[in-house]
Amino acid sequence: MVLDRLLELPDELLLIWHSHRVPVLLSAVSLAVLIHLTIYFRSRREKISVSPAPSSPIEKKGIELRPEWLPENTTVITPAPNVDNHAEDPVVAVPVVKVKKGPKTVKGKKVPKRRTTPATNFDHKTDKVQPLVFFQSLSGTTERYATELVKTLTEWTSGCDQSTSFLEPQIHDLSYIEYDDYFLTPPKTDANVKHFYIILLPTYNIDTVLDNFLENLQETHNDFRIDTAPLSGLLGYSVFGFGDKEDWPTEEEGFCSQAREVDKWMARLTGRKRAYPLGVGDVKSDVDARLGEWRVGVQEALVELAEGRGLGEGVPGSGDPAESDEEEDISEDSDSGSGTPKPRKATRVDDVEDLGSMVNSDSSTPIPVDFTSYKSKSSKPVSAPKEMVPVTSPTHAALTKQGYTIIGSHSGVKICRWTKSALRGRGSCYKYSFYGIQSHLCMEATPSLSCSNKCVFCWRHGTNPVGTTWRWITDAPELIYDGITTAHYKKIKMMKGVPGVRAERFAEAMRIRHCALSLVGEPIFYPHINELLSIMHANRISTFLVCNAQHPAQLASLIPVTQLYVSIDASNKDSLRKIDRPLHRDFWERFTTCLDILRQRRFEQRTVFRLTLVKGFNMAEEVRGYADLVERALPGFVEVKGVTYCGTSAAGSAGLTMQNVPFYEEVAAFVSALAEELKSRDLNYGIAAEHAHSCCVLLADSTRFKKNGQWATRIDFERFYELNEGLVEGTRTDESGKVVGWRPEDYVGAETPEWALWGNGGFDPRDVRVWRKGKGPKTEQGVEPAKEGVAVVEI
Repeated sequence: MVLDRLLELPDELLLIWHSHRVPVLLSAVSLAVLIHLTIYFRSRREKISVSPAPSSPIEKKGIELRPEWLPENTTVITPAPNVDNHAEDPVVAVPVVKVKKGPKTVKGKKVPKRRTTPATNFDHKTDKVQPLVFFQSLSGTTERYATELVKTLTEWTSGCDQSTSFLEPQIHDLSYIEYDDYFLTPPKTDANVKHFYIILLPTYNIDTVLDNFLENLQETHNDFRIDTAPLSGLLGYSVFGFGDKEDWPTEEEGFCSQAREVDKWMARLTGRKRAYPLGVGDVKSDVDARLGEWRVGVQEALVELAEGRGLGEGVPGSGDPAESDEEEDISEDSDSGSGTPKPRKATRVDDVEDLGSMVNSDSSTPIPVDFTSYKSKSSKPVSAPKEMVPVTSPTHAALTKQGYTIIGSHSGVKICRWTKSALRGRGSCYKYSFYGIQSHLCMEATPSLSCSNKCVFCWRHGTNPVGTTWRWITDAPELIYDGITTAHYKKIKMMKGVPGVRAERFAEAMRIRHCALSLVGEPIFYPHINELLSIMHANRISTFLVCNAQHPAQLASLIPVTQLYVSIDASNKDSLRKIDRPLHRDFWERFTTCLDILRQRRFEQRTVFRLTLVKGFNMAEEVRGYADLVERALPGFVEVKGVTYCGTSAAGSAGLTMQNVPFYEEVAAFVSALAEELKSRDLNYGIAAEHAHSCCVLLADSTRFKKNGQWATRIDFERFYELNEGLVEGTRTDESGKVVGWRPEDYVGAETPEWALWGNGGFDPRDVRVWRKGKGPKTEQGVEPAKEGVAVVEI
């Protein structure tokens, strides 16, 4: 084809082609080569950092200046070596000589100390290094960086020359671990496995699990029962912090402040085993570059550890720096020839009585004291209380997305799914079967979204704040009451257009009759809980309050409520620690103290043990342990309920899956065994009622809550209000027989209906049981056909 076209060209063009074809072809080839080379060199980028080659290190030599060579009154300062990721040549450290001005104050000679911090009992020939990466994340950014870091370290450790010395890095979320398993002592594994901690942390101005982690480190350091450096068995550690310089431009204003605090406390707990300095990065600018540089430094430290060289010389970043403003400040200068260090700087005097210990009896010169002002360089301003859940916080956004309405800064309300069910005539929750509380008349709220436990079965784990002490701005009880009731009515009104809602129940729901103070968080944590309860009682709203048995002081001072619940999620200390994951160190002592308080107050108000059964955690061979707790507190009722799996990733991370959800038959068998155990101890408890729909069974004290041989577990709410307001007299008396109050027996309601009794299922026949197709009750012909418009599992 091409040849034919060439033959058609004029003779002149053919002549030109034959005369110049060689130069034309050479020029075209040269131009193509030039373009290719230009594109190739422009596409190459300079690498920010590279992983260090784990080859034999080159010994760094420094110039040693003997003291006799130096002028009098001088100090030798050796700067920290800069890390050059590309350097392969020997580095010579040149000391800086600083000449002090002024009169001579030092006599004698002192050679600067050279200390090393070797790895603890690490044999590089037989031992293995186990890197552990810890992180805490609320929005997911830190988790993403931690996951990428673990992937990079895994590839590096498997391909370096010391690969046989490293185990595969592991990753842990600080929200879902037991601190005592990792930060009280190093993990207990093979004797030849040594651990190295890598910690990645964000910075928040709201209360998160990170605050509790910091508090735990500080408590561990200050606990006299624990060794000064309980984590000294670690090979080393390093911390990286993520911050935002737009909101916190400087360190003093909070940039990466929480990472700096963790770095400080880890240095103390490990005996100053900081393997690489604290890294910080701005998430809106340079975090990738800073994290890459820090990672390379950490890898270099791991190489040195794997080769048996420990953490190196005692310079900043090697594990031997003085720690912040709380360390002893020992001067390098000393008195003439005595070798005695100068005393520490004067500490603050806050009380005139403290002056007594400072006065030298041999001195006739009085100590001058300025009472007008005092400012310490190390003193930190006391921060003002902050909001528990600020409107702009991710916690607020997460809870709002889940259907909560946040009231003020620390309270919340949410419409229950059973309320929606009752409005449509599809059944109420177990409280109606047991106590006569219709779900569409009940409000579920809490005055404190914060909790002191991190239960594995918590529906909102990871989104609600945590804490052991109340340190937030406190809203008035009137504001909370007005806010939660208004928000609840608003949510009820939103149900008006939902198909199936019954008009009469919708009208009834516009008058709140009951309040379940549970929801999420710890209601008893709120400082003005008694005032809030009084407002509800004055408005003829019954109160069902649930607490986690971790606040005995608040429990002892609580005014009588309609019914008081205490969550009993385990029968022994070890099981309670694993399932509730309490933040208090003395959680078991607090737990047992609350049981004793419950026993003392069992004749003042209705008391309930709430047992949440989690298969694999608190069911196997714990019947006797639960019976011990019942015998200790003697509650009026014991509710036993199977855990509800919410199906969230948070629950899976906490170790909870569908395999941990017991079947109702398993719950019923457990309750039967518990009832038999209590009976063998001559305790008058029997199985009173059930609500199979909720996988819940009720045990009750038969001597107190039976009428004419029939169970009477329901409540006479009007009678409760009259007793509370003093309109009628109770029957509780003192030793002299004088009436001093009322008892739970004074407001026992009607007999428990037959359909709610043990063995009858507990579903109100006046409501309509709804099944989804293929899940209904069996008939002789198979599955009963679903009605038109009716869905298929029970709702």
